[in-house]
Amino acid sequence: MMEDNLKEKVKSVFGKNADKYVTSAIHAKGDDLPLLAEWLQLEEKSIALDIATGGGHVSRALAPHAGTVVSTDLTEAMLENTAKHLKEDFGNILYVIADAETLPFLPESFDAAVCRIAPHHFPHPEKFIRETARVLKPGGKFILIDNIAPEENELALFMNTTEKLRDASHARCLSKNEWRQLLQDNNLKEIQSLDRKKTFQYPTWVRRTAESEEQIRQVEKHLLGADAAVQEYFQIDVENGEVRTFVIDEWMVMAQK
Repeated sequence: MMEDNLKEKVKSVFGKNADKYVTSAIHAKGDDLPLLAEWLQLEEKSIALDIATGGGHVSRALAPHAGTVVSTDLTEAMLENTAKHLKEDFGNILYVIADAETLPFLPESFDAAVCRIAPHHFPHPEKFIRETARVLKPGGKFILIDNIAPEENELALFMNTTEKLRDASHARCLSKNEWRQLLQDNNLKEIQSLDRKKTFQYPTWVRRTAESEEQIRQVEKHLLGADAAVQEYFQIDVENGEVRTFVIDEWMVMAQK
């Protein structure tokens, strides 16, 4: 029941904010996007899967390099909005409503799969990784990109609490060690990875999903109330008593079946 409620919340939050995710600078202009084709080395006949496409930025990055891109999302309104933005430029993208934890595809269907800045919304990341491994062909490559929780419990709790206060559709950011274990458990061998720090502009970030001014105040109160060690780790920048920016960890990893 809780899982169903969270997925309905995901549909609600992303359906109402679909266009924001198309235009969001964090999502649309990340340094990771140009690396996708470079890492995957797609061929003319490659079939690539974009899991939880959101604003369609991964599909846009992959389409010039692949034969076919299958762009999926749980939220119909989000997928319709993404298709509207991409169809004029790309004729090789197919759009499928799909749950990342129960992908509606036959085993060994894809040469590559990518999931970017979405897994923290999945109630059962182990199901997501298992499904991704199932639909990849032998030798197929998978790129995961997401916000990463620190290994220290206190810092991880603070990060996930902050995200949950701001976004009711948030499930949990995992740590690198947790993701590595899931990859290993599903016979996906890590090939390369990249760590980076990502800076959020607080006003833009919080208003992307917050549903009220009171919610915005609660998130800011939580950030301002962090102890010194937490504030230092997340580099919370405060000006005139208001949060301006803060920094989180992001991880990009490629694994092969």
